[in-house]
Amino acid sequence: MVRGDESLEFTFVGFETQTVSINGRKTIDITLASGVALEEVVVVGSRNPNRTATETAVPVDVIGIKDLVTQGPQTNLNQILNFVAPSFTSNTQTISDGTDHIDPASLRGLGPDQVLVLINGKRRHTSSLVNVNGTFGRGSVGTDLNAIPTAAIERVEVLRDGAAAQYGSDAIASVINIVMKNTTNLSVATDAGAYMSKNSGGYHQGGTDGETTGVSVNYGIPLGEDGGFINFTGMYDSRNDTNRMIEWEGNIFNSYNSVERNAFNNGYTDLLALQTDFDAIVQYSQGAGLPSDVLNDVNNATSISDLQATLSTDNTGSELSARGLQRHDFNMRVGQSKLGSGKFFFNGEVPVSEKATIYSFGGMSIRNGNAAGFYRLPYQQSAFTPVYINGFLPEISSAVLDKSISAGIKSMIGEWNIDFSNTWGQNSFDYLIQNTSNATMQYATPLEFNAGGFVLRKILPILISTDFMKMLWQV
Repeated sequence: MVRGDESLEFTFVGFETQTVSINGRKTIDITLASGVALEEVVVVGSRNPNRTATETAVPVDVIGIKDLVTQGPQTNLNQILNFVAPSFTSNTQTISDGTDHIDPASLRGLGPDQVLVLINGKRRHTSSLVNVNGTFGRGSVGTDLNAIPTAAIERVEVLRDGAAAQYGSDAIASVINIVMKNTTNLSVATDAGAYMSKNSGGYHQGGTDGETTGVSVNYGIPLGEDGGFINFTGMYDSRNDTNRMIEWEGNIFNSYNSVERNAFNNGYTDLLALQTDFDAIVQYSQGAGLPSDVLNDVNNATSISDLQATLSTDNTGSELSARGLQRHDFNMRVGQSKLGSGKFFFNGEVPVSEKATIYSFGGMSIRNGNAAGFYRLPYQQSAFTPVYINGFLPEISSAVLDKSISAGIKSMIGEWNIDFSNTWGQNSFDYLIQNTSNATMQYATPLEFNAGGFVLRKILPILISTDFMKMLWQV
C-alpha cells in the first residue's frame, strides 16, 4: 500500500507489519519478522455468529433462545438444540414404547444418562422412563428437556467438552446449563405449522400431517427497589402424529378369515365357537371366496386339524375386495407420536441485603401422548378376530407429570461467595394401552389396560462455594 507516494506498508497474517520508505528507489528488499502467535480461529454457523466463548478454559456455546424461537420452525428445546448445537443430537422415536413420548438427548454421541443438565446452575432431575426397544440410549435414563418451556429460557450454555472431573460421571458427555429469564415485561407468542408432503399421512394419502400449534405467555414484575424480580411463563403446545409407512405388502387375511367373514355376515356371531365347530367351518367355506383348490381340500377334510392346515393359506387379495378394504388400511404408524402439553415455570430473586439474595425457580409440566404399536393383522393369532374381525392397531397413551422447585440464598462471606440451596424434582410416567386385547382372556378381555407406570423423586441439597468452583473450572 502506498502512503502519499512516499512509503509502502507490507502485511501478512502471522507477521509484524513493516513500512518502508521509497525515496525514489526502484528495487526494495524486505524480510518480514514473525509476529505474535495467532489466537484460536473459531468457525461458527452463519445463523449464530459470535456465539462461542473461546476465552474460557474450554469452549462453550452460548445460545440465545428468543431469536431462534421466533425465526425458526423448531418449537421445543430438543429441536432447537438439534439445529444449532454442533455436538447435540435428539430425534423422535417410533414404535418404541414410552420413548415415543420423550426424545432422548445426546452430546458427542454418548448416552443420555451421561449428559448433565443444569437450570440456573442447579442439577435438573432425570426422567423416570428407561429407554427400551432398541432406541437410542437403550437402558439409560436421560433428562426430559421438552418439559421446560422455551418461552421461559433466556439462553442455553452448552459445554463442548466433558466435565466428569468437576461434576461427576453424569457429565462425561458434557453439560447443558439452561438460564431462565429475569425480564420484567410481557411477551406473547403463537406458532403453527405442519408437514406438507406427498407421503404425509401415509403412502396413500398425501396432504399434511404432524400439525403443530403453540401459545406462550411470559410476564415478569419487579420486586422491591434493589433489582428483585419474579418471572412467570405459561405455555401450551400440541402436535399431531405423522406417518411415513408405505403400503403394507405382506399377508393380511388367510382363508379362515374368509370363512369368519362369511359366517358373521350370515348370523353366526360367536366367532370364538366357530374355531372348533367343524360342520360350521365346512358350511361357511362355501361362498366365502376361497380358491378352488382350498375349497376342495376343505370338503375332503376329516378333522379340525385338517381344516387348520388347509385354511392357513393366504387369501388377502380376494378378502380385501370382499370387505371393501385396501392394503393401506392395515398400515402401522411409522412416525412421531401425538403429543399435547401444558407447562408453567417461574424464576425469581429478591435481595435481602447488600450482599445476600434469596432466589427460587421451578415449575410443572403435564404431557399427554398417543403412539401406536405394530398392527395385529387378522391372519395372526394375536389379532383375536372374534373381537376385532379386521385385526387392530394397539395404541400406547401416556400421561407424563414433571415437577421441580429450587430455592436458596447466595451471599458474600469474607472473600467467598457462598450459595446454599435445595432442589427437589419429580417425574412420573403412566401408561394406558388402548384399542387392544388379550387373546388368552378371549371375550373377557378389556379393550383398554392401565399398564401402570414409574415415578422418580430426587432431593439434592447443595452447599457450594462459587469462588472455589470457578477456580476448579479454570484449572
